[in-house]
Amino acid sequence: MTGTRESGTCDDAPTQRRHPARRHFPTASVNDSKKASPPPLGLLLREWRAARKLSQLDLALAADLSMRHLSYIETGKARPSREILARIAAALDMPLRDRNALLLAVGHAPDYPEHELVTPTLERMRQAVELILSHQEPYPAFVLDRRWNVLMANSAAARVNALLMDGRASRHTNLLHQVFDPADFRPVIVNWAEVAEKFLHHLRAQIAAAPTDPLPRRLLDEVLAYPDVPAPGHADLGQPPAPVLTLTFRSPLGELRFFETITTFSMPRDVTLDELRIECAFPADDRTAAVCAQLARQRAA
Repeated sequence: MTGTRESGTCDDAPTQRRHPARRHFPTASVNDSKKASPPPLGLLLREWRAARKLSQLDLALAADLSMRHLSYIETGKARPSREILARIAAALDMPLRDRNALLLAVGHAPDYPEHELVTPTLERMRQAVELILSHQEPYPAFVLDRRWNVLMANSAAARVNALLMDGRASRHTNLLHQVFDPADFRPVIVNWAEVAEKFLHHLRAQIAAAPTDPLPRRLLDEVLAYPDVPAPGHADLGQPPAPVLTLTFRSPLGELRFFETITTFSMPRDVTLDELRIECAFPADDRTAAVCAQLARQRAA
């Protein structure tokens, strides 16, 4: 739960508060996999097979290949076609960015473009995102990229954040740093240890989903460097698990409790859309709903 600030690197420096409805996206749309020479195909495939716990035979069967053919591909004795690489990528359940990297590793052009969300190509998709944010009022909603940077937020997110932070601007534009930094949003999270463990779980799942991507590993190292980060499995096993994780916040108007849902694009064919997620916060009790409505009325007055 956070307001929109100008997006920067993962360990960004403090910046000035910006209008909550203002959108900011990276000024360049360069595919990360193009920034350096792609790794050999065999190395990529072995790393992905290890991450998915698949033997060469398992992957060959799933991709409808002979094990000998797959072995030749991994050792560089055979150059796979685009169609074969697509079957291998589907069997490994690879994200679009990594499917492009697989193609680049053998000299094929990428299959999936990466457009900025503000470009005309994605205009309809951007309008759909804005519609979700506006319809979430008076409750917070925001948009994250694969780096956990906040790209967009509705006015409700800005209002709730201003209440929780006593009008202070966040030190970071990155949600992970906001949650883990003791000088940022962390002190107002009542059940911070539980929330932190859940965030770490999501981050490790991101690493498992894209094992060749160094970004989530770097993010994990950065958040683990903050003090008193909980060890895995700290939760009280004597308590029955709740249906969903509730985030509880301290505020001048009493505790606020929210649960969140995540919306993604179905079957995207653009890297930006594949990595975009919309997080919507809903009140977990009547008090929280009433406070959100009160803040909206005060803003409208």
